[in-house]
Amino acid sequence: MTRRYFLYFAFASMLAAQSFDVVSLRPNTTGAGRSIERTNSGHVMAENITTGSMIRHAFGIRASQIEGAPGWIETDKYDLQATTGTTKDLSDIELRPYWESMLASRFRMKYHRETKEMQIYSLTVAKGGPRLTENTAGGDTDTHLTNSAQHVSLTSTHIAMPDFAAFLGGRLDRTVTDRTGLAGAYDVKLDWSPDLSTDTSSASIFTALQDQLGLKLESGKGPVEIIVIDSLERPTEN
Repeated sequence: MTRRYFLYFAFASMLAAQSFDVVSLRPNTTGAGRSIERTNSGHVMAENITTGSMIRHAFGIRASQIEGAPGWIETDKYDLQATTGTTKDLSDIELRPYWESMLASRFRMKYHRETKEMQIYSLTVAKGGPRLTENTAGGDTDTHLTNSAQHVSLTSTHIAMPDFAAFLGGRLDRTVTDRTGLAGAYDVKLDWSPDLSTDTSSASIFTALQDQLGLKLESGKGPVEIIVIDSLERPTEN
């Protein structure tokens, strides 16, 4: 067996080991506006989920990092129930290969990666220095987010700055690169308004970062990895 074929079969075996055991996928025609997603002890359930959301789950990316996909990835909606074959409650990162394997098998998705120059933010330390509490106790990161139309509140313990930058990128739909130079993990509490057009006493996320945490976001351009969809088909129902 040549090295190329050996690597192909090794990769295929790895994906097979990280595939959902059972998947039920059915179109959702209720017309509901929002999706509901839950994971619990080896089960993944999603109601009213789009294919675009599945792709974002699979690669840990935002909508702006997907190119070449048909328009129906954001209009067709599905109800999904799946099992992972383990009783462990898998994290979003651990679930990525499961989503990718399902997209390959059920949606016949093929893709490639490219790097593109795009608008990004750099997370840096503001004048006066950071206002952060370092967490030296160890343990896993624990993050809680509450949202309303007027107010968003984040509480996170033992979070590293690259992970905090990634969180901010998800809220802003733009890549955020950590350039704080801060090592270690921190306890973070941040409150801001998602919409300054409403009557609210909360600041924008940009102002809140600087006033509450001593950090700031600087706009610029930089390389961003994107997923280019080569082919994608609507799935058959089961």
